[in-house]
Amino acid sequence: MIANDRVFNAYLDEVQMITVLLPYSYHGGNSSAFYLTDGNEKIQLRVNETFHLTDSLKYVCSSPMKPEIGKEYNIIDEHGGKTDLQIGAVIRTNEFDETFYYTGNDLGAKLQSSHTVFKVWAPTASQVQLKLAQDDNSTPIFKRMSRGEKGVWSIIVEEGLECYRYSYHVRINGEWREAVDPYANAVTINGRMGVVVDLEKTRVEQPDLPKLEDPCDVIIYETHIRDLTIHPASGVHHKGKFLGAAEVGTKSPSGTSTGLSYIKDLGVTHIEFLPFNDFAGVDERNPDKDYNWGYNPIHFNAPDGSYSTNPEEPYTRIAELKRLIAAVHAEGLRVVMDVVYNHVYIRESSSFEQIVPGYFFRHGDDGLPSNGTGVGNDFASERLMGRKFILDSVRYWLEEYGLDGFRFDLMGILDIDTMQAIRKMVDDINPSTIIIGEGWDLNTPIKDSQKATIGNQASLPNIGQFNDWFRDTIKGSTFNLYDRGYALGNERLTEAAKQVIAGSVGIGKRKNGLFLEPVQTVNYVECHDNHTLWDKLEACQQDHMKRRHRLATSLVILAQGIPFIHSGQEFFRTKQGIGNSYQSSDDINRIDWERRDAELENVQYIKGIIKIRRSHKAFRLPSTKLIREHIHFLPIPTPIIGYTLSEVGRFGKWNSILVLINPSTKRENYQFPQEENGWKILADHEYASDLPFREIEGETIDIEPCALVVAVR
Repeated sequence: MIANDRVFNAYLDEVQMITVLLPYSYHGGNSSAFYLTDGNEKIQLRVNETFHLTDSLKYVCSSPMKPEIGKEYNIIDEHGGKTDLQIGAVIRTNEFDETFYYTGNDLGAKLQSSHTVFKVWAPTASQVQLKLAQDDNSTPIFKRMSRGEKGVWSIIVEEGLECYRYSYHVRINGEWREAVDPYANAVTINGRMGVVVDLEKTRVEQPDLPKLEDPCDVIIYETHIRDLTIHPASGVHHKGKFLGAAEVGTKSPSGTSTGLSYIKDLGVTHIEFLPFNDFAGVDERNPDKDYNWGYNPIHFNAPDGSYSTNPEEPYTRIAELKRLIAAVHAEGLRVVMDVVYNHVYIRESSSFEQIVPGYFFRHGDDGLPSNGTGVGNDFASERLMGRKFILDSVRYWLEEYGLDGFRFDLMGILDIDTMQAIRKMVDDINPSTIIIGEGWDLNTPIKDSQKATIGNQASLPNIGQFNDWFRDTIKGSTFNLYDRGYALGNERLTEAAKQVIAGSVGIGKRKNGLFLEPVQTVNYVECHDNHTLWDKLEACQQDHMKRRHRLATSLVILAQGIPFIHSGQEFFRTKQGIGNSYQSSDDINRIDWERRDAELENVQYIKGIIKIRRSHKAFRLPSTKLIREHIHFLPIPTPIIGYTLSEVGRFGKWNSILVLINPSTKRENYQFPQEENGWKILADHEYASDLPFREIEGETIDIEPCALVVAVR
């Protein structure tokens, strides 16, 4: 029975509760009795309540027996009318979750030397078939799968099946649906089908990296596979591809380094790539026609083909991505993957919804899918098999590809228990793995206390959160283009600036901070989202634009916590005023290497600031206790900020560090106490280096407009 043939509808909404909707056009919506039948037995239901709806009468009935999930039943009314019993809200009950939670680690297609095993979790299906095709042009065959424990369907095919295409045909609520395996680790071009592959054939030797001693030692550089190399002046052969991002020794026409070699030379520690799992929005056959950031996830465990030199060949994209990761590791850098487990591109057509409809996505009290993400669906991470999928996926990327970190897009949609489980799992596999995420509080139907948000950071230790307080204090509001922050001259934010510079952990009179520990704050003023800092400065018609930009970026790097730099930020990146460039052209999104060459002075300055941070542990203190012990703010009139890192000789070669910040348009000066002398300059308005380049003579030092000074002794 298909939907269009149903005279009325019946849903299993709890394990023994059935809701029947009788249209008023059908016997006035009236029936004195309903029966549940599997074709053999016929059991009368008890009508508990009725409700008048707009176009039908709703009957809430109880069943004396529990209908077996995965078995087809019909409901018969007093008039002899019949409809199939559809799986309803029962799928979102705790009893369903606990009954069908599967703990095995064998979902997906597992290729062996003599056979291939396929397993898919589909507890509400009454039948499942495996669709197999030898290649894209061959006629498919179908093989019936067997139902096992916890609603897992499986089949062993006594062949190797390497490179075979496959999908699942699932019968649910009387209808057949086709879906790609959610656990597929390889897919055909544009993700039409999964592919059986031998991952041993994609092995790439990964250089060993030393243990990451402390997450506060990390400096993250965010970029996009395509943006990084697509510019004509990149000097890269495989522009816009995994292999292009892996090329080393590339140069612009003026002879300066580009791509991966440039990032290494800049001095950061981690490269965060925007999503590179399979996503919608770019035709893999003609990738140059479209552009997308990658936040339209389709297949979570397979690399996207638009970044491959041969998207038709499933092995190629896997091997090329592994070569990129190995190349980054060979340069002594680490890779952070931007992951998007909070939503899918289109809920209705996703593998999750096709295979287990209604389970993997949150629904509100009205029964409709929630939309806290703003893209039409919220992934239900709190459900046991939803959480398991995320954990299995993170484990797969970590172990198979050797990744070094994960950035969770819209992490606030996910639940705390899931994020805690991820942190524990990656600690067991590789404790050097960093986890960061966007802890925004979004309107999704789980309790506020369950959300992985900044407000719940006390329950999320060792997980970094993008610090919007830092961002808006230093730069100004992201959502008001004309709002100015401290670095843009807003002296009312001076006290707030002190707090965020000190790691947002609470210092001085403020006993409680936004975070418990500095590892939890990811400090930034610019990322792929929203306007670049340069475009905001232009919109504000700000004076001293380059100086203010340099100051804001320097504060990101020198503040306690984890600094985060958007690629090109160090040379005043512009997106021509476009605030949301997720599908804008390459001209808008690409890294402009010619602009970099024109702004080498600022690049060199930011490199110097990075060297200063990396040269002394006092700029990256690992605990709130140490921050409160060693950072002391000086009694200087607003808007100047001055602070010392005192008695820090055990953290580096300098025992005392002085930082002076002047966001005003006037030259200011600082007078040293009489007993203090021997200060040497590491950074001023023109130069920055981890080696002193000037000694301070006399009792005062000038702080130029919109600039800072770093002095040591």
